[in-house]
Amino acid sequence: MPNCTVMNVPFSNFKRREIDARFDGGDVSSDGGFLLLREVDLKLGLLKAVARTLPDPRNPALVQHTSEHLLRQRVFGICQGYEDLNDHDVVRDDMALQTALGRDTPAASSPTLCRFENRADRSTAIAAHCIIVDQFIASFDVAPTELILDFDATDDVVHGNQEGRHFSAFYDNYCFLPLFVFCGEQLLAAYLRPASKESRQNKLTMF
Repeated sequence: MPNCTVMNVPFSNFKRREIDARFDGGDVSSDGGFLLLREVDLKLGLLKAVARTLPDPRNPALVQHTSEHLLRQRVFGICQGYEDLNDHDVVRDDMALQTALGRDTPAASSPTLCRFENRADRSTAIAAHCIIVDQFIASFDVAPTELILDFDATDDVVHGNQEGRHFSAFYDNYCFLPLFVFCGEQLLAAYLRPASKESRQNKLTMF
């Protein structure tokens, strides 16, 4: 039986910091997935494109964490299981996260991330979805003759008194009922809705 364990995984270097992923390096970081996400993001450029559309009224001379850094930190954190903003008060010191963000200093704190999220509005969401759709279109070498879009809703259970929460008899819990638009395996749009919205009541706007 072949041995498929890779003892050394190559990653792109950052400044003078050489990234060496090993299984015998001691207790340095348990979140090596941050570095994998960094490689994917560097290849796709998706978060960089989205960051350009984000409003940023801050004084550039006083900015310590750019919109791109904040967006990456939030997205990478969610992917690694750090959904709660309070998690970042600890993980911000993780060297793997810092390197994935292109930093050699602590990442943003939870209050900074909270202010960043609150700057986003409906127009920001639409701009981000347009970028995702554009990237989906660019993934085809030849225009397809047919596309099948799958509109599907699923439950997103809430565990507090979040605004817009609603009890769903179908899912037997308090939740949101986000609507997703897929084409095959690719997500094109996501729309957060309260669970009081039934599927037959969907009013869709295509852009």
